[in-house]
Parts: sequence; structure tokens; C-alpha cells
Amino acid sequence: MNNTPRLSFTDRQRKFSRQFTSSWKLRLFLIAKLPMGWLSGMKVIEINEDQAVTTVKHRWLNQNPFGSMYFAVQGMAAELSTGVLALTATQGVKPKILTIIVENKAEFLKQAKERIYFTCADAQKMLAGVEQAKKSTESVTVSARVEGKTKSGTLVSVFHFSWNFKRLD
Repeated sequence: MNNTPRLSFTDRQRKFSRQFTSSWKLRLFLIAKLPMGWLSGMKVIEINEDQAVTTVKHRWLNQNPFGSMYFAVQGMAAELSTGVLALTATQGVKPKILTIIVENKAEFLKQAKERIYFTCADAQKMLAGVEQAKKSTESVTVSARVEGKTKSGTLVSVFHFSWNFKRLD
């Protein structure tokens, strides 16, 4: 049994997270910060204290020579599911926390020929990592798992991203 207390978003984090599920605010964010993400058409479906869900549709612009979704497009949408959690977890935190991805791995299990949904259910790990980084002079690494599935639930890819959180003094 896990005795770790459940962490919640602050009001500021909750407000910040809403920009990702607003289609026009997400569009502005992607154009300004992740233009290739905007071109791919990726979207954030859900973000909360438990998980983030992103999606990207298979289409001509996103395909590889074999007619399925290009691996890098899947990687962008998968990373976005962890990135929105990392960015949200650091909002309003004092002292300021810096974030960076230090490692990623991927497994491709089936061809992605339709819309894929990427779920990262490690929001609690991200929030705990930021809390730990606030109290430490060392960087804290958090590993997040992302599953890419079709609408019917078929697993097509699995990603692992390691995020570093470091206090900025």
C-alpha cells in the first residue's frame, strides 16, 4: 500500500493547466513554442492531478513512407502529455524550478494508422518530484511512462521520458 500523500494542483497550477485544454490557447502556445506540434495537429484532451491525455490524428502530413504515423509525430504527442504535467507542476513554485528532459525511450508495437491517444498517468510523480526539488540543491529525476492507444484501446506505442527538476537559487 502506498502511503504517499496525494498532491493537488494549486489554484495557479489549475488555471495554468486550463490553457492546454482550450483549443485556441493551445494553438497559440504551440505556434509560439512548438510550431511542429501545431503543424502535426496534436491536442491536449485532459490534464489533472492524475494524468494528461494528448492526441494526434494520422494524416498525410504525419505519415511515414509506409503509410502509418511517423515515429517522431508520436514522440511529440507523447512528450506533450508529460510536458504539460511538468510545466503545470512548476507553475508558481518558489523557488523557481527548471525542467529538462534528460532521457527518452520508445517502443513501437503496432502501426499507427488512425488517431492515437497518449496517456501519461504519472502526474503525482511529477508533482512529488517538484516538491522534492524545492527542498534539494541537487536535481531530481522523474521517469514518466506514456501509452499510445487507438480509440478502441489497442496499444501501439509506449514511451518513457525522464524529466529533471532543479531548483534555481
